Amino acid sequence: MSDIKGHSVEMLGGTGLHISASHRFGTDAFLLADFAAPRHKDTVIDLCSGCGIVAVVMKLRFAPKSVTAVEIEREGTELTNITIQENGLQDFAAVCADLREWKAEREVDLITCNPPYFAESAGYRSQTAATARHELLCSIEDVCSAAKRSLKFGGRLCICNRPERLADIICAMRANGIEPKRARFVSKNADTPPWLVLVEGRKGGKAFLTVEKSLYTTAEDGSFSDELRRVYL
Repeated sequence: MSDIKGHSVEMLGGTGLHISASHRFGTDAFLLADFAAPRHKDTVIDLCSGCGIVAVVMKLRFAPKSVTAVEIEREGTELTNITIQENGLQDFAAVCADLREWKAEREVDLITCNPPYFAESAGYRSQTAATARHELLCSIEDVCSAAKRSLKFGGRLCICNRPERLADIICAMRANGIEPKRARFVSKNADTPPWLVLVEGRKGGKAFLTVEKSLYTTAEDGSFSDELRRVYL
């Protein structure tokens, strides 16, 4: 692993998650895993998996029947495989594949995705994590199309992104037969605009969208809010 730039291990409770300079994670990964909340009987796929953080958090916290982490960059898949092997995680697979072409062998109950937030031409492009931040290798439309191919009827797609991409998410879901059913905004506090939106769509669902109470990440004293503490392992 010495040839992977910035390789290190972050501890999630007693589990060591392997990361690199190009494949790290933030608060949004924990928020997405909590929002998706797979059931024990669920088969789960995490797209744009990176180092596998969302997949690992769901596995550790909710113990679904199986988890598959799909990532186009081989380095991310290698990191996830090392995490799986070194921690003895069962019913957990890491796949290096392009989600624009990939399809699960069997239809699944839940798909999660923390996709690139910026359109290809938007914002500052990071030199170390361009594909994780910008839609260079996949778009929101690609994610929803992949979900359509691999979800069971009634299966769920849970996505997080910047609030300004909400219309894009809703349009892409509906274009692929996935009806937006639930949304939640995340803000620092009640006085600041949201920096994240979480959206759940259901394949073949009927039109009805519930907007849940906003999640605030900071308490009055500037520390983590109780709800943010709850989503961390």
